[in-house]
Amino acid sequence: MRHMTPDRPISELLASGRVLRSLEFFPPKDDAGVESLRATAGALRRIQPDFVSVTYGAGGTTRDRTAQVSTLLRSEFGFTVMPHLTCVGHSRAELDALADRIHAGGFRNIMTLRGDPPKGATEFQPAPDGLRHASELAALLKARHADFCLGVAGYPEKHPEASSLEADLGHLRRKVDAGADFITTQLFFDNDVYHRFVEKCRAAGITVPIVPGIMPVLSLKQIQRFTQMCGASLPARLTTRLEAAADNAEVVETIGIDWALGQIRGLIAAGAPGYHLYILNRAKGALALAAGLAA
Repeated sequence: MRHMTPDRPISELLASGRVLRSLEFFPPKDDAGVESLRATAGALRRIQPDFVSVTYGAGGTTRDRTAQVSTLLRSEFGFTVMPHLTCVGHSRAELDALADRIHAGGFRNIMTLRGDPPKGATEFQPAPDGLRHASELAALLKARHADFCLGVAGYPEKHPEASSLEADLGHLRRKVDAGADFITTQLFFDNDVYHRFVEKCRAAGITVPIVPGIMPVLSLKQIQRFTQMCGASLPARLTTRLEAAADNAEVVETIGIDWALGQIRGLIAAGAPGYHLYILNRAKGALALAAGLAA
């Protein structure tokens, strides 16, 4: 039974020195969504990602689906899967139990996040006997199972809630000191933003690998919503192109993929350890990128 063997830690893959490719899935809302995710995963198996991650919703139902989708991607498709875990709505005892369940399932990699406030809430509130920071979650997971490999999030243009980039780097340093093995960045559209962020991290004593997170633009409205939410900026050159094509979804997607291709090529040439694709459960963009990179 292949899926009973514990996964390889991503830290080991990163140490191999080759460029890693990874993809992010999110759990669908219903069974029809699970079937369409299956089709997407089947199509994406062709590009042989080094690992895939599965996001974790703030509501109870999507949480169960995170476990379901993680198991499906691992057992049916043979992917190395990194489930996300957040502090939202969980006590320490619940997080310990979740850590045990994830570990027992053979998973050894966890994307360790504080998590966003549940819908309708404006600010993050820890659960009763819960945790307030991703750094505390990293410490809890490492104490529970020392062989977990932990990824954490980095914000090249600052976390929207942080008072300054320096304060944000302080938080990031605490997450790494608590046991994080690597950092995956929030999406960005200008590679200089990533390079400056890596320099600042190194100057702040953060030495772990920093994997750039890339989202191919699929629609102008959607990307404007995402950038507002996470504080990323859209370069004027990209906005101008997208606005010119705004009414033609196919052209927008082509522009978005072309831009992401340029970003990835530049990042790899400059020595980035790999790239993590935010694909929104759509195979087309990821496959087009893979084809472009293979050319």
